[in-house]
Amino acid sequence: MFILNLTYKKSLDEVEKFLDEHILYLNKYYASSNFICSGRKNPRNGGIILCLATDSASVEKMIQEDPFKREGIADYEIIEFTPTKCSEKFDPFVVD
Repeated sequence: MFILNLTYKKSLDEVEKFLDEHILYLNKYYASSNFICSGRKNPRNGGIILCLATDSASVEKMIQEDPFKREGIADYEIIEFTPTKCSEKFDPFVVD
């Protein structure tokens, strides 16, 4: 499992210009079950995506499709982790 930590490098005006396209990107990976949840950071200086993928190379490939990455709007930090404990509601997402 991966945490994708986006940090905006450009103004919110620039973010807004590509937000609809970014949402289409998110929808693609929700449909493929790679993305579990996502949202804005508070304060609004970026976002977080919780991602299921087999390896970091797969994550890197997904990231390259994001208009926020393509347009230089956000930097991505990729954090890989192995869940060892979770709520029962989260069980379907935990890979053994």
